[in-house]
Amino acid sequence: MTSHALSSGANLLTVPAVALDTETTGLNLRNARIIELAGIRLHRGHIVEDDAFSSLVNPGQAVPEDSRRIHGIATEDLADAPGFAEVGPSFSVFVGQRLIIGHAVGFDLALLEREFSRAGLLWPVPRSLDLRQLAAIAMPEFAEHSLEGLAARLGIAVTDRHRALPDAKLAAHIYLRLVPLLRKRNIRLLGEAEAACRQFAPRGAEEAAAGWHAPAPPQPADPALLRIDSYPYRHIAADIMTSPPVSVAPSQNLRDVLASLIEGNSSAIFVRPDGQGRGWGIITERDALRAIAADPRAAFDRPAGDIASFPLKTVQASDFVYRAISRMNRWQFRHLGVADEEGNLIGALSARDLLRQRAQDAVALGDAIEEARTARALGVAWGRLTLVAEALTREEVDVRDIAAVISGELRDLTRRAAKIAEDEFRAAGRAGPPCPYCYLVLGSGGRGESLLALDQDNAIVFAEGEPGGEEDRWFADLALRVSAILDAAGVPLCTGGVMASKDAWRMSLERWRHHVGSWMGRLDPADLLNVDIFFDAAPVHGDLALGRALLEESRRAAGKSPELVKFLALRASSFQSPLGWFGRLRSHEGRVDLKIGGLMPLFSAARVLALQNGLSEKSTPARLEAARDRGVLAPELTSRLIAAHRILLDAILAQQLRDIRRGVPLSNRVSPGELQGEERDRLRWALRQVPDVANALGDPLA
Repeated sequence: MTSHALSSGANLLTVPAVALDTETTGLNLRNARIIELAGIRLHRGHIVEDDAFSSLVNPGQAVPEDSRRIHGIATEDLADAPGFAEVGPSFSVFVGQRLIIGHAVGFDLALLEREFSRAGLLWPVPRSLDLRQLAAIAMPEFAEHSLEGLAARLGIAVTDRHRALPDAKLAAHIYLRLVPLLRKRNIRLLGEAEAACRQFAPRGAEEAAAGWHAPAPPQPADPALLRIDSYPYRHIAADIMTSPPVSVAPSQNLRDVLASLIEGNSSAIFVRPDGQGRGWGIITERDALRAIAADPRAAFDRPAGDIASFPLKTVQASDFVYRAISRMNRWQFRHLGVADEEGNLIGALSARDLLRQRAQDAVALGDAIEEARTARALGVAWGRLTLVAEALTREEVDVRDIAAVISGELRDLTRRAAKIAEDEFRAAGRAGPPCPYCYLVLGSGGRGESLLALDQDNAIVFAEGEPGGEEDRWFADLALRVSAILDAAGVPLCTGGVMASKDAWRMSLERWRHHVGSWMGRLDPADLLNVDIFFDAAPVHGDLALGRALLEESRRAAGKSPELVKFLALRASSFQSPLGWFGRLRSHEGRVDLKIGGLMPLFSAARVLALQNGLSEKSTPARLEAARDRGVLAPELTSRLIAAHRILLDAILAQQLRDIRRGVPLSNRVSPGELQGEERDRLRWALRQVPDVANALGDPLA
């Protein structure tokens, strides 16, 4: 129940919590005693009705009549009740390491602290949120913050008031109604809510003077939560797979299979597609032994296609190793295939390969997103991301690898949100997609360079249909639901409107082609404000081939449009450096925007080089290296730009992790005053390299 156990980056909707209430002998903290204590758990945004704690408590003194008239608990009702020395430890175990939620919760916590002290028990200082303060933030126009007033405002029925368990349940219901309202005010994380509540300092001072319990100060995450084996986050499946995979034809018999297993010193072998619609399969040693045990005489002549298990489970070659580990754990398999982007089998992974690559359960993202069936379950999975980012930072993992992990999870989160939305449509009796379609993640998520201050940048391409037609309306509804799911999970709406729910980012293939063509011919700055992020898109859900075809066609067309490339090059070169005279960092409100003045010119220039030269690479460093290999960029310039890119990402992520711990809203803005001398010097060096993008791109006006 210590404050260290919760991450400040936890999603408010899904943070493990207990709604608390007490009934007492009075309201004066100097002599009041607890006579009833109750709590109810909230799990993944749901009130767990049968997971509650409730107990009367014998205070060892009479209950005043004035108090009895409020809650109805008389002295004689407590004669056989346990004392706090017995109740306190049980309640502490019930709460565990969860957030405490309550109405005027500082009063209840002060009582608990005194009761723990009287009983000679250790007081486990919790993190807590007061419903009155949350309501003032979420509904500033509403002044009535009593429990009854909040319930009436939020449409919640009130029963059995002034008993601890019903009041705790009422507090839980109010909290869950407030969370979406807080989200509209850009308060999504526990740390952000705690920081917002600190604005009530005058009231807090009055309550502290009266003896109320002060909220626990922000704490770094429990070091136990940050222990992580970083190898699975540094390497991808392609790094450790066996390639090419050993395989047999489905017509080959078990005798041939066993010979291949022995020759390859392998415990499994893949069975090739049979050409009749059945894809890859697998035969393990256990499969072979079962076949022999079932029919020892005939088994050796049985064809591999009859013994194999179908379909073969695979991971992408570009998937990080931690995903392969968690999928083996979830499916209880010891072997996986490895496929490229087109689905071609190119390698094999075994449990033996992964034996030493085991990530800690406390922070491994694994397949939590894949397993999620609801928006709230997605929020739980996504909430682990900040712990992973902090743990990997402590392990000194390259920030570009951390950004690739975050981006990969964002893409998978979007894919899973679309699948959940489709399932919800079907459950409601609605037909499935009216035609093939593909969901795309744009911008930094598509490039693999997202950090923690991200939002929704996505688009949809569907096979056919007119604007406002049946197909378009179906996909508009889908996109709205996906956006709501992502927002609830912790990925806020794009303030610039670059989302598939908007008409400009949801079109048929034909209209997308026409739209991209208009970019080439019209070059209207208003139209092209967000067009460049389209060229960083990654298909994530649906008919991936449809998305890939559109993107490849669009990139080829862009590369053949000198006017468009010049326009994008001019934009990349037109920026104001945050470095002033004598290398001083120019800040606004104490912060420097390192995306606008640093990262954006770098990734924009790399994108232009990719379009100009037909490069297939997506990340900024990979694009710069590919341009160098083509002889377009000088090696020394390439090295400096790549190093600057890494330093800027490092500075932004470090600031974001500091801001999460303090509840400061996340951004790409860094506080120079918080940097050590060496960090500040490295940042200045990186920013001095950024103007050299002009050398990389040449003269856009030439």
